Amino acid sequence: MNGRPPRGDIVRCHRAQSFGRDTHGPIFCTQPTMSERPILHYFNGRGKMESIRWLLTVAGVEFDEMYLTTREAYVKLLNDGSLMFQQVPLVEMDGMKLVQTKAILTYIAEKYNLHGQDIKDRVKVNMYAEGVMDLMEMIMMLPFLPDPKPKLDNIQIKAKERYLPVFEKALTGPIYLVGGKLTYADVLLLECTLMLEEKFTGILKDFPSVKSFQGRMMQKDAIKRFLLPGSKRRPQPDENYVKTVMEVFNMTKLP
Repeated sequence: MNGRPPRGDIVRCHRAQSFGRDTHGPIFCTQPTMSERPILHYFNGRGKMESIRWLLTVAGVEFDEMYLTTREAYVKLLNDGSLMFQQVPLVEMDGMKLVQTKAILTYIAEKYNLHGQDIKDRVKVNMYAEGVMDLMEMIMMLPFLPDPKPKLDNIQIKAKERYLPVFEKALTGPIYLVGGKLTYADVLLLECTLMLEEKFTGILKDFPSVKSFQGRMMQKDAIKRFLLPGSKRRPQPDENYVKTVMEVFNMTKLP
């Protein structure tokens, strides 16, 4: 093991102490307690929390979830002061209550070295990540639309003409989007390509570099496990998911 913990395990490590000062002795590592795991507060569905689940999984971080199923549970979070802007996702992590999806993703990426090697890499990672999130948010809204067909057509056009060409160019040659190393933008792009294929079979046929990237990413052990039935990956949203969201937020009609 060369003094390192097994890859994929999240551990706390310290060196042996001798005569009151740090030494070069062996590193001792212990698994975190259950209370140290991040706690995710969201619905039992994908939404904006799904990207956070993906990123924690790829980082090798085990997490627990508290599903919002009633209006009362949401109001309790409001009354506790847990929701800075009265919105979820909420992630309890490292003694903080984190809100705003982009901020949460960036924090996790920084903590687990998935955010580029320098400031120029990081801004590129952020640009790619925000582009992917713009596209995924369009897909997330579909279950809440009375007639999703026109929106579906619009998403497919934008995906083919605006978004996928950018990633095809970036991945023609390089195996990752930025700096030759895995970043959270890569994780989001994988999630997005799978979402697109759920809606539009064969959409990646004209983007071979993106399709090859998807295949490489899906060979990673953590991702293989996340894609298996029974994992913490959530299924596509259904009527029950939409109904729960509307009841929790006290919505009387779809947008």
